[in-house]
Amino acid sequence: MPFVRIDAHGGDTDDDRLDALGRAVHDALVETLGIPRDDRFQVLTAHDPARGTLRYDDYLGVRRDEGIVFVAITLRAGRTTRQKQALYRRIAQLAEEYAGTDPRNVFVTLAENTSADWSLGNGLAQYIGSGSC
Repeated sequence: MPFVRIDAHGGDTDDDRLDALGRAVHDALVETLGIPRDDRFQVLTAHDPARGTLRYDDYLGVRRDEGIVFVAITLRAGRTTRQKQALYRRIAQLAEEYAGTDPRNVFVTLAENTSADWSLGNGLAQYIGSGSC
């Protein structure tokens, strides 16, 4: 049950690009972490580049530009470092393939939590006592 937020500059970022970025992240989660295909919960947001609502620099020598995409993924803990590295690589590959986003502009963060930290509706904590993904 990952919850994904994707923020990208608007202007050239139209609905098709945002959808392509969402598909890239979801497909990478399915391929690398075994997330069920129908487990897709995303918030896709375009930001007006003229207003400068996204900030970035060249931290750690990565030269970013207005094509930057911030991907924040919240998911339950338990993935290995190797799985996370594979996820980052695959998101960057698919963002380039699906949306034309240069891999250097794909900034990904993961935030992990526990099963008790999720309610999928109806005011219930469905994962408590459950062994599902």
